[in-house]
Amino acid sequence: MKKLLLTLSLAILGCSLPIQLNLGTSTPTPTPVQSPTPAPTVTPPAPPELGTELNPLILALAPSAHPSAELIAAGDVIAAFIEERTGYKVVTNVPASQNDLVESLNKGNAHVVSLSPFAYLLAREDDSVTAVLASIREGGMFYGAQFIANRDSNFLSYYDSARDENTADAAEALEQFQGKKPCWTDATSPSGYVVPLGFLNQARVGIRSAAFLEGQPSVVRAVYAGDICDFGATFIDARHSASLEANYPDVTEKVVVIWRAPKVIPYENVSISNLVPLEIRRVVQRAFIDLMLTPEGKAAIQTVYGMDEIQIADDAMYADFDFYVKASGLNLAELIK
Repeated sequence: MKKLLLTLSLAILGCSLPIQLNLGTSTPTPTPVQSPTPAPTVTPPAPPELGTELNPLILALAPSAHPSAELIAAGDVIAAFIEERTGYKVVTNVPASQNDLVESLNKGNAHVVSLSPFAYLLAREDDSVTAVLASIREGGMFYGAQFIANRDSNFLSYYDSARDENTADAAEALEQFQGKKPCWTDATSPSGYVVPLGFLNQARVGIRSAAFLEGQPSVVRAVYAGDICDFGATFIDARHSASLEANYPDVTEKVVVIWRAPKVIPYENVSISNLVPLEIRRVVQRAFIDLMLTPEGKAAIQTVYGMDEIQIADDAMYADFDFYVKASGLNLAELIK
């Protein structure tokens, strides 16, 4: 009887209470992990406004490893005039070379500069600069190049001196130089080497190794002599050099123009860094124009930048020059000093 009661009790308990089996260690309740409180964001102070005492505009003078007292004094005249006209603080510096000047622009260590044509093309590759004023010489912003040869060389001339115009395009006129030896002026001359080479390459004219003669009159003399090279290139018109005409009275008769390249080579310019706000660029550009109208200012600009006249410039004026420099296949960085 007792055994029967015990069996019934266990049966009743089995039906009313679930039995859980714990076959391992119990899982601990995870402890919440608190995220670290982020440090407050510290905003660095804004740099001083450009054109103030703490952040002046930097006017770069003409590059020189050993600047003269005259250059420094003329630069001070330009800086003082810009300050007076614009209200912006201006300081000057003198880069050692055009390469240093381009590097200063890239680093923000120069704001107002004068650049050679090659230096301008290099500086604008990273959009660091804008041309605002162009130098004018002999009434124009550009000059050209010409191909010359000895009259007895049997090359055909495609230039009409009476009408001052070419009678054929570059491809037809320059084809006769295929396999011939040129005389160039020097390895960085726009008119005596780089642009003429660009025209030859564009016309697909292959030439022999050239002679570099260090100077435009030297090229004319070599062509006159006729025993150094087959043809040469100079600016228009290097034959009229006073020293050449004095020593070679028949130079223009014996040295003939075969073809003249269009006037695509610009002179030096005044450029402003693109780090300078547009409104400051405009007033500085206007200050240069006004400065050139004063005798003292014109003398200062001539001394510092070698400019006798200036005119408003824009980037589009460099398109053709840029095209033929690239066609030359030369390294642009090696064309500036």
